[in-house]
Amino acid sequence: MSRRNGGASSAAVFGEVLRHFREAALLTQEGLARQIPCDRSHVARVEGGTRVPQDTFAKTCDELLGTGGVLLRLWARIDWYPQVEHPDWFRRRAEMDEEAVTLREYQERLIPGLLQTGEYVRALFARVARGDEIEERARARLSRQRRFLTDEGPLYVVVLDESCLRNVVGSPAIMRDQCAHLLSAGQRPNIRIQVAPASFSDLLRPNVSMSLIELPDGHRWVYSESLDRGHFNDDPAAYIRHSHAYDLLRADALSVRESVDLISDAMKGYEQHEEARTLRGKLDQEQLQRGKRRQLHRNSPRLPRNRPRPRQQEP
Repeated sequence: MSRRNGGASSAAVFGEVLRHFREAALLTQEGLARQIPCDRSHVARVEGGTRVPQDTFAKTCDELLGTGGVLLRLWARIDWYPQVEHPDWFRRRAEMDEEAVTLREYQERLIPGLLQTGEYVRALFARVARGDEIEERARARLSRQRRFLTDEGPLYVVVLDESCLRNVVGSPAIMRDQCAHLLSAGQRPNIRIQVAPASFSDLLRPNVSMSLIELPDGHRWVYSESLDRGHFNDDPAAYIRHSHAYDLLRADALSVRESVDLISDAMKGYEQHEEARTLRGKLDQEQLQRGKRRQLHRNSPRLPRNRPRPRQQEP
């Protein structure tokens, strides 16, 4: 995060304001996290200025803490990503995102970067990076989202292959929050999310994830990625061909409303999985404690028990 005139970063200022309202409401970090809901560590990092919150986080905190919308207004005024670096091969695509008027995407296996939560991004990069590099890459990816996650943002239409919802990144808890974020983002007036379910075997799906990008000057691009580079094609015939295939896919996939139901079902499945895992953890802990108590009982010295002597009858 940047610092101006040697002062605190904007993220740190947001954290201080959040801490002020939380303490005024007589809530601990854990207490606030439980009501949001999220992990206590997330609240701690936001207050410490080391974690970028979503606008939904700010809005929820406003409602819980009765701030009158102060946090959301402050969130909207902060330049959360003043200095981020994208990989050289991706910089051109990132620049297009900054000015695109329409973006249509098809994605398989992974949630599109513009719709990923912070925890999903970090879990994804933890597979290939370590330490500070994870946070640097996460900041770069999340920096692209802000323009699209506003009501005045460009039109963003995405078709998700169902594998995006079933491929677990990080943990069931992260996937649960990711599904919730998809449902929230899909309510914005500029965003439409549809799912191509695995059971629709006759769908004509692209061979790879693909983006159709339209710029303000009318220039249109087809973008796709291979293992370590991006591929751009502005041939009008290629754009028309891929656009036609994309429109057919959208027409044959689940509607927006049906997609909401499928995403909700996936989220509930992850919730149940997390609840079951928590319950198993408690049961395992109880069994461990009982085993330790039995072990202590077996290893403790046996003391002779004083038994009462039988009373003798008087002659």
